[in-house]
Amino acid sequence: MSKSTVERPVNRQGQTVAGTLRRHGRHIIGNWVRELALLPVIVLLIIIGAIVNPSFLTTDNFINVAQLAAPLGVVVVAETLILLTGKFDLSLQSMYGLAPMVGAWLIVSKDGQGLGTNWNPYLGIAIVLLVGLVVGAFNGFMVIKLGFNAFIFTLAMLILLAGIQVGIVNGRTIYHLPPEFTYVGSQNLLGVPVSVWVTGAIFLLAALFLRYHRVGRAIYAIGGNTEAARAAGIHVDRIRIGVFIVASLLAALAGLMTAGEVAAVTAGQGNNLIFQVFAAAVIGGISLDGGRGRMVGALTGVILLALVSNILILSQVQTFWIDAANGLIILIALGLARLIGSERA
Repeated sequence: MSKSTVERPVNRQGQTVAGTLRRHGRHIIGNWVRELALLPVIVLLIIIGAIVNPSFLTTDNFINVAQLAAPLGVVVVAETLILLTGKFDLSLQSMYGLAPMVGAWLIVSKDGQGLGTNWNPYLGIAIVLLVGLVVGAFNGFMVIKLGFNAFIFTLAMLILLAGIQVGIVNGRTIYHLPPEFTYVGSQNLLGVPVSVWVTGAIFLLAALFLRYHRVGRAIYAIGGNTEAARAAGIHVDRIRIGVFIVASLLAALAGLMTAGEVAAVTAGQGNNLIFQVFAAAVIGGISLDGGRGRMVGALTGVILLALVSNILILSQVQTFWIDAANGLIILIALGLARLIGSERA
């Protein structure tokens, strides 16, 4: 056998490996381009903000923006986890308001519009999380095990929980919250609000979990092709119900952040939150069909919405124009993100 005959298969194998590596590299670069497609929009917003108001580029303003966006970011993580499995939960908006309301109601005296039982503040925090756990488990069981339509069922739960939130306090605001209950939303660590640290940690842990843990990878598989995931031995129903529970717990925690930030729990806490949550997730590249999107993309969506709101406030735009401006900028950002992501990928 000649030398050239011996070497030819080796050369083909080397070319095949090199081609595979190149395709894999392009795939990775394409994914990152799609995930970070909002960065040019965010940079443009920063430039606009600096022109609109000199105080925009100050450290205090950015810390304020981060603190206000922290609860939204936590709920976006929650909804993103559910969206990746191919489902969604509208009732996270009401959980954001109801869970801290129930906890505060049980630990605050009648002078602060509470029930007057004066329970331990740490027990109140536990109740906040317990409410999230119970409602999340119920939603997951009804949608996944009993097959209720996710949109209709969670919409009904949103209305029901919102009604309970207002009803138990007769529409009043609960105040005189103890420091332990407000800690996450009101205190700073190294000059940065604790809520921002917590939200950053949640985004990081969620991203690592989805990327490296087998259950995280299973979530993508379920959202991508449910029947194929079942055939591969993945416990689809168990994981989906677990995601509903985790998402509801995160929404309850986000509500606790807001309660601590304003030192009160209002009967209307969380109104219209779900629209911002879906906007941040979708413009951040999270697919409503499931199985596609990453936490870094969802984070850029949260940052974009937070900057938009801050610029509008600094510009002293009248309140009734803010929703319209938000919607318009979201549409523009979504179009740019899609255009940039498609061309570069």
